[in-house]
Amino acid sequence: MFRRRDTPRERLVAEIATDLRRYSVDAQHIGHAFANLHGLNATDLQALIAVMDAELADDPLTAGRLGEQLNLSSGAVTALVDRLERAGHIRRDRGATDRRKILLRYADRGVALAVAFFEPLGRRTDAVTAGFSDDELQVVHRFLRAMVESTREHRDEMRTARLDPSRDPS
Repeated sequence: MFRRRDTPRERLVAEIATDLRRYSVDAQHIGHAFANLHGLNATDLQALIAVMDAELADDPLTAGRLGEQLNLSSGAVTALVDRLERAGHIRRDRGATDRRKILLRYADRGVALAVAFFEPLGRRTDAVTAGFSDDELQVVHRFLRAMVESTREHRDEMRTARLDPSRDPS
């Protein structure tokens, strides 16, 4: 982990890993600041991010899918969704094709709070991306997607190993 980096590629890869780690930590601090400002806990914040990601992908979550993503029991998910709905962050909508299905969506108040808090960061992000060509952004996007997938695979393996202590995650 803390070995010497001899080649230019090894040094570059190490610097990228350091930058990703720093970005992750700073992004967590920003997320926690938003959560603290609005009386949310870490799980609440994870749930809001999951709901937002699902909406952006045009594939809204059900409470069951949210529970799977966050590794929560159905009772814990119900309490979580109730709490976020009471606070005005999310709302429950009936599915358009299956009225029995309840979908979780951002509520107007939740969107307004998120926009007000994160808009300055969005402007900074826009300024950074403006300094890259479309081709460069495609490479960055491909790299980040691969890193996200790799990290999620590792997370899922760790989750499985935690559920089955006899399994060796290495």
